[in-house]
Amino acid sequence: MTAVTDQDHDPRHGETAADDAVPTAGDAGNAGTAGNGGTAGNAGTAAKGDDDTPGVDEPSAAASGQEAADAEAGPAWDDGLIARRVNETDAAEQPVPAVESRASSPQGAATLAFDGALRSRLDALRELVGLSRARLDSRTLAEAGRVLDEATARRRLSGEHTVVAIAGATGSGKSQLFNTLAGVPISETGVRRPTTAAPIACSWSDGAAALIDRLGIPPRLRRRPAQHADADGQLRGLVLVDLPDHDSAAVQHREQVDRVLALVDAVVWVVDPEKYADAMLHERYLRPMAGHAEIMFVVLNQTDRLPGEAAEQVLDDLRRLLDEDGIALGEYGEPGATVLALSALTGDGVGELREALGQFVAERGAPARRISADVDTAAWHLRPVYATSRHAGLSEEAREEFAARLADAVGATAAGEAAERAWLRNANRACGTPWLRLWRWYQDRREPPTGRFPLRSQEDEEATARQRVEQAVRTVAERASAGLPTPWAQAVREAAVRGSQGLPEALDGLAAKAGLPPGRPPRPGWWPAAVLVQASMTLLQVVGGLWLAAQIAGFMAPNLGVPVLLMVAGIVGGPLVEWGCRMAARGPARRYGAEAERRLRESAAGCGRARVLDPLAAELLRYREVREQYGRVSGVGVG
Repeated sequence: MTAVTDQDHDPRHGETAADDAVPTAGDAGNAGTAGNGGTAGNAGTAAKGDDDTPGVDEPSAAASGQEAADAEAGPAWDDGLIARRVNETDAAEQPVPAVESRASSPQGAATLAFDGALRSRLDALRELVGLSRARLDSRTLAEAGRVLDEATARRRLSGEHTVVAIAGATGSGKSQLFNTLAGVPISETGVRRPTTAAPIACSWSDGAAALIDRLGIPPRLRRRPAQHADADGQLRGLVLVDLPDHDSAAVQHREQVDRVLALVDAVVWVVDPEKYADAMLHERYLRPMAGHAEIMFVVLNQTDRLPGEAAEQVLDDLRRLLDEDGIALGEYGEPGATVLALSALTGDGVGELREALGQFVAERGAPARRISADVDTAAWHLRPVYATSRHAGLSEEAREEFAARLADAVGATAAGEAAERAWLRNANRACGTPWLRLWRWYQDRREPPTGRFPLRSQEDEEATARQRVEQAVRTVAERASAGLPTPWAQAVREAAVRGSQGLPEALDGLAAKAGLPPGRPPRPGWWPAAVLVQASMTLLQVVGGLWLAAQIAGFMAPNLGVPVLLMVAGIVGGPLVEWGCRMAARGPARRYGAEAERRLRESAAGCGRARVLDPLAAELLRYREVREQYGRVSGVGVG
């Protein structure tokens, strides 16, 4: 089968790797560095590792004493069956890869440093998550929380190392490429599928133990490259991880691939001419990771199997598929994924990949670019719960309409009209003729004030007022939440419902306090003069009548002109004075009623603002804050 062509040409590789898959008895109790030809100093500082205490680092001051103890205990430990057989067969050509131990990590390794822009985005994302916890469920914020946790964890580790994973499908030759880059057979290659059962790490320099610990790779699966594989330090700082097959039939293998891919700084995708268009690869991995193009290498392996120009044709088709996946290609100096063609079996093109990896690692920017891409992905997933296509907020028109609805519910207009009528009634009583006031008193005693129209019961009025208040609250909540993302719209509506509880009762209390003031309406300054004139008119009528009666009775000489004139002046003058006072009272009465209506409207609006509008404004302010933070995270406007 073609799936194993490039991995079966060297039977020694498959044999030694198979042995390496089963650790020897010495693997469990010892860890050290294997030197070329038995020289321990060539690979670094030797250390003793115990499975019972895997996290203990030996002090540097006790290194010589530890070496002496190891010498007394027995010969230096080498790298299992792989190292022993390689030494036996080709010690001169292939130095033994050494295990990266915990003790080999220098205490003074520089931690990762982020630039100001990335720090600002991470701070904004942290603030965004904090502001949103009360409004969004934990599943929605899970990815953002994971990105923050991983960024914090990665920042504490070495910034001088770049962790690169080699991923691929079954038979793609990724383990062969891994071994070729390391210059020594480390990862198992052979006919059996799946071949790689667990991630294997190879570090080109010391100080990467904590990074490999983060990947969950045990010490027995940590290696060092052959000395000649990086004689000029081209890949210094590289930590290469060979992953299990992402299309493995074993579920735990796929789970390990997904777990490690979320932690590494970059990834090299290895594809072969048969499976480069595999739907699983593109739909499950490449397409979701399109935003991580700058930290991706896509390598077309096994080009030695393609005749003539077929390799270029397959490579062009691969570029087309990547473009359809939304992956930017790093061509013409633009940032994006690096696409290469090579043959791990013949070594054709491997040098170009080694050079690209060397430059990539030397820049030391992959960890920050990975975290930045993770932030972009988290921001994109959160966009539906933060972004809106229309202006969000409560307009002044909506506020005024809400206040008007509450005023109608408490009967502010009716209260103003009642106050105006009360003022006019008081003016009529003060300035009207005694005879007309007596007639009105008689009419009031005969008929009820409401006339033929029946009064509505108090229960009906309260029910109507409550319905108006509820309708006003629903309307303003809908206007405030219009255009908001679903979680924030729901929060706005819930705030309005909480504020509406007890609002009708509070409005009833305000109506009783802010309605008509107790007692009679105030009197203007011209009322005493009008009352005096009206009293004079009445006096003229009385004097003229008595005078005329005395003349009729014979007590006085007949002279009808004067008494009649006095009576006519009083009779005509009284209604004229009352009419003039009524005309003069219209303005003050209207102002008095408008003042009463204004007080009641303001009281109702203040109650509605405190109970409903202020909570709505607080929710909208919180949304504007998170929207601003989301804009900082995503680096673009959100509407």
